[in-house]
Amino acid sequence: MIAADFFITRSMSSVLARIGAVLVLCVTLVDPAATETIASAYTSAAAKDCRTIGGRQERDSSTQTCPGKDGLIVLVNEGDLRQTVSVGRNVRAAAKEPAAQSWFGPFNAAGNTVEWRTADGKPFAIIQRWQIADNDDQGKNGPKDKPMLVVTRLPPGPVCHVAYVDAAANTNANELARQAADETARGFACGKDKIKIVGMRGRAIDLALPPN
Repeated sequence: MIAADFFITRSMSSVLARIGAVLVLCVTLVDPAATETIASAYTSAAAKDCRTIGGRQERDSSTQTCPGKDGLIVLVNEGDLRQTVSVGRNVRAAAKEPAAQSWFGPFNAAGNTVEWRTADGKPFAIIQRWQIADNDDQGKNGPKDKPMLVVTRLPPGPVCHVAYVDAAANTNANELARQAADETARGFACGKDKIKIVGMRGRAIDLALPPN
């Protein structure tokens, strides 16, 4: 009887182990996050790589459209030494997005490099470095710029700012911005969720956010 009980127990353990292995395999197969490939791709928002569709750059006012990824375009609007950046399938769609109305109070400019975070080749967020003028920190040529990374979510759904990372206060600012994009962008509710301040808060964040 002891030998028989041992054999039955051992057989049941083997069966349970096989069932457990199958369950783990099923969970892996149905969990998209376990199988998707997250990566970065890059495009240019430099004036030479974009097309001017309105205004005149020499008068400090212009609207430009720049090639993006997966059929998306980047819309850069500048006026009074301030810029907005939006994304859409076309100019009209991009101009209607919340990001197209997201101004910073101080003079500012977005960087020429646009980093696209993609899941299995489909972009879900962009990251861009901005320079924000600090009127309280004057240099020989005027206000000194403070760098900040802006994470913006992409369609499907609205295009809006998701997170800010102070690039001077955080030595790993790029990594923090990518993490914020990967973990937050797709589930972010524009107009409802509060923009996240990621990492250490520095002067750029104070300049970017509206006063209380």
